[in-house]
Amino acid sequence: MTPRTARTGRTAGTARAVVTAVADYARGVLGADRYRRYLDHHARQGCGHPPLSEKEYWRSYYAHQEDNPGARCC
Repeated sequence: MTPRTARTGRTAGTARAVVTAVADYARGVLGADRYRRYLDHHARQGCGHPPLSEKEYWRSYYAHQEDNPGARCC
């Protein structure tokens, strides 16, 4: 491998890592990772019941948001 191809490979790997980090951040800000975090929490806590399906989770989440609006503007 020549120094140029080695450098290009490192640059591509670094760029990929940056894009992945930005995408993970965006998913966190937008809340798209909530279900995954729920599953992680459920597994850590060792709940005695199976986790909700993704559809059930989002239905429950939005019902809770509607019942408890908190500091939302609308």
